[in-house]
Amino acid sequence: MIEEKTESSEAVAEAKQEQVAEQSGKPHMHIKVYSPFKTYFDEEGYSISAANATGPFDILPHHHNFMTLLPQSELVIVPVSGPHDQRIRISGGLMHVRADRVTVFLDI
Repeated sequence: MIEEKTESSEAVAEAKQEQVAEQSGKPHMHIKVYSPFKTYFDEEGYSISAANATGPFDILPHHHNFMTLLPQSELVIVPVSGPHDQRIRISGGLMHVRADRVTVFLDI
């Protein structure tokens, strides 16, 4: 019996994003913004901008490990895959940055 392996659409999309990022030559990082019931963003990006209790800040590739609470505000993500910034209004959350991976947990 021969088993045929097929790649999921998510794996294909992720591979395509990685290829675009490598072709651009610019440093990038993985950014994931999600809540318990919805994923708002899960792609490679060049930067993410947010605000915490001390004011606005930006996270770029190779940022030091970082964790902060986010108040009601707007996240601005510069994705690798598109020419336009992605803006996400949030009611609050937690941001964790480690090893070129940014994770934002919402509705916690």
